[in-house]
Amino acid sequence: MQVDLLIQARWIIPVEPESVIHENYSLVVDDGKIVDLLDSAEALQKYQPRQLERLDQHVLIPGLINCHTHAAMSLLSGIADDLPLMDWLQNHIWPAEQKWVSEAFVRDGTDLAIAEMLRGGTTCFNDMYFFPDIAAQQAIAHGIRANIGLIVFDFPTVWAENADVYLAKGLALHEQLRHEGLITTSFAPHAPYTVSDEPLRKMLTFADEMDLSIHMHVHETAHEVREQMQKTGQTPLQRLNDLGLLTPSFMAVHMTQLSAEEIQFYAGTGGHIVHCPESNLKLASGFCPVAACLEAGINVALGTDGAASNNDQDMLAEMRVAALLAKGVSGRADAVPAMEALKMATINGAKALGLEAEIGSLTIGKAADLVAIDLSEVETQPVFNPLAQVVYAASRHQVSDVWVAGKRLLNKRQLTTLDLNELRERAAVWQRRLHE
Repeated sequence: MQVDLLIQARWIIPVEPESVIHENYSLVVDDGKIVDLLDSAEALQKYQPRQLERLDQHVLIPGLINCHTHAAMSLLSGIADDLPLMDWLQNHIWPAEQKWVSEAFVRDGTDLAIAEMLRGGTTCFNDMYFFPDIAAQQAIAHGIRANIGLIVFDFPTVWAENADVYLAKGLALHEQLRHEGLITTSFAPHAPYTVSDEPLRKMLTFADEMDLSIHMHVHETAHEVREQMQKTGQTPLQRLNDLGLLTPSFMAVHMTQLSAEEIQFYAGTGGHIVHCPESNLKLASGFCPVAACLEAGINVALGTDGAASNNDQDMLAEMRVAALLAKGVSGRADAVPAMEALKMATINGAKALGLEAEIGSLTIGKAADLVAIDLSEVETQPVFNPLAQVVYAASRHQVSDVWVAGKRLLNKRQLTTLDLNELRERAAVWQRRLHE
């Protein structure tokens, strides 16, 4: 049987079923889909591939899913470090955005982020930023999978002048993108403190009618929770629940401020959590109690947040920090084992985005979103357990090859749809502008 691609790998970690690590196995791809997963000795007897890829020292995993990004903010990386969230936002980031954010800024910043993400094994990102039409355009141009946030604020920005215009532009963009194979959309109201009740009610009506998920910063800092309590006597979660937002289609990003009662309550809503450990640590925002959330049955995915507060979009590093931080916060070495961390970066992200039937594991019938990591480097030798090496030791510089829907976007560390020298030149132009 002829097929497009056959990859022979030293190890394959499919994620589903989670207890399995295949050794000397092959993954077979045709028409952008995974069609088989079998012992390498049998694979070439059964299939005649148009392309054969031998990865004798590599582990093959599902593409990583970065479930919370502000991709274009790559251009703001390092511009306001070592500050708490509200000072960072109000006195540095928002003024810089007001002055500089434009279609060109979002195009160049998103390209820079896509290059970084692909070189680190990310095959899908969930974005929340201005000019989402440009972010979608660049994702399509470079072949990466993306969920594009239809942003909503109360106040005017370069993208829209009021909440009604945000919603109208979001609806128009959703209609424009709904036939793009690698692009999905969700509503992305910024946060409880930047979006009032009436726009949230209108948005929820549209989300229900169009079966769209909602992606929002929630309980990010103690200040946010205190301020809401002082204004309304409710926590942000209580307010959002009263408005009807907390459903299995809701992604709450950060969730660093949670009591045991709130964890149980949120678990009952079916909502998802997107954990951004490096950003939360850098901004001293607090710790999401991931172990307790997982034990309560909450689906926890991983995101990097924007590069302005991280300062990278490295999902391998995010997995490692998530696992180690959960152990430290809970006081239990088994709190988030290596497989759970990998799930958070793959299948859990797919579930949060409603894409688990399409991506998130190396399962027959799913899209061939794949990442190969070279474990032959001295930093990951010897290999007793390839899963442990991926989560606790491997660097993004060991990501050698990446495919999205069967299309190779990283070939032996070389990007196939982006020019690194041109990206460096564009980044340098923005560095000069922002420095001035």
